[in-house]
Amino acid sequence: MANPSTWFRFYTALGLAWDSIKAHSLRSFLTLLGVVIGVASVIIVGAAISGLGVQAQITTERAFGSETYLVAQVASLGNRNRKEVAALQRYNKRIRPEDYEYLKASTGDQILYSPYVQSFDDAKRAEFTLEAVVVLGCAASLPDIRDVALIEGRFFTEQEENNRAFVAVVGDDIKAKLFGDRSPIGGTIKLKGYDFRVVGLQEKLGSSLGRSQDNSIYIPFYTWRKLYNTRGSLSVFGRPRQDAGLSLDDGLDVTRSALRTHFKAKPGKPDNFEFLTPDSIRGFIDNILGLIQVIVVPVTMISLLVGGIVIMNIMLVSVTERTREIGVRKSLGARESDIMLQFLSESIMTSAAGGVLGLGLGYLVAYLATNFLGATLVVTWPYVFLALFVSASVGIISGWYPARRAARLDPVEALRAE
Repeated sequence: MANPSTWFRFYTALGLAWDSIKAHSLRSFLTLLGVVIGVASVIIVGAAISGLGVQAQITTERAFGSETYLVAQVASLGNRNRKEVAALQRYNKRIRPEDYEYLKASTGDQILYSPYVQSFDDAKRAEFTLEAVVVLGCAASLPDIRDVALIEGRFFTEQEENNRAFVAVVGDDIKAKLFGDRSPIGGTIKLKGYDFRVVGLQEKLGSSLGRSQDNSIYIPFYTWRKLYNTRGSLSVFGRPRQDAGLSLDDGLDVTRSALRTHFKAKPGKPDNFEFLTPDSIRGFIDNILGLIQVIVVPVTMISLLVGGIVIMNIMLVSVTERTREIGVRKSLGARESDIMLQFLSESIMTSAAGGVLGLGLGYLVAYLATNFLGATLVVTWPYVFLALFVSASVGIISGWYPARRAARLDPVEALRAE
């Protein structure tokens, strides 16, 4: 149990520190303002990074699916230079329409497949033109493989796909800019001079990493090939059929085995194609967010450093102003540790108050941005602890030198001060 005299020393130091803060309330407020801004910055930046991760996760699950994988000539995400990509393109096989048909014929009873290709084109309707829309060629099975939720109409059918029908499912941007407030269902849009009948409207997805996801038009794969006639490699989405009883990993194994056989990959050699899975996308997003944290968070700490410098400066001024008071206290028996504790307590209290106010300000900004500006800011405990820990550290470090300087003043010289 602590000695009563120890508690009295702490109580006295806190009381003197509080009296000093109250006596110079405006100066104290301006002093802690730097800490308030610094802590709030850390909270807001951390909330923005966490919110970006949450939004990316939701977008990935919505656009890619949780049990879906993608097969392509080069599919993996990551930091690859041109030489690595060129080497993979030389080694890996192009995925051609006949390879997609082979997968359907050999493993289609277990796995649902859809080709997936895209190009950019202008979409027109009457006098309106929307430039650089994303035209996606896919199979009628795509909505069963990944989430393509429709709020109106339907997706095109397998018969329409096989008949190379000119039908389309459009995103919200297409509807808003070409049809306005009218329903697009039954209307027509032009691609490459051909009239496409709109049969479905996809639900609004919003933006991801600054790019709109509603600027897309889905058309049947074979119709897409007729219009754009590209000979590049295509991608193929796959997902285990619900009645097959296969997990995602099982489905990957089935597709991998079929493609290795089809592409004549030698035993012991790596796959001559690549997979993209939800886990790899999440890992890539986590790496990007980690890089953002490493760069951005330390920058926001600079404001806390500035706040610490301000506290130290004001504490040095305070020591100079109260030199005579220090001399009186030391002449009456106050020890160096008592003087040091007094000024250190004042510094810590100032910094702690700034930390609490900064935390409240950060929460308020995150709440307002999320609820009124449509942003996604998620305040998380790690950033809260980081901000409070750094603000407390700033208080201790900034107050240590002024407190030590005050404690070492010669009482005789201090009493002579005016």
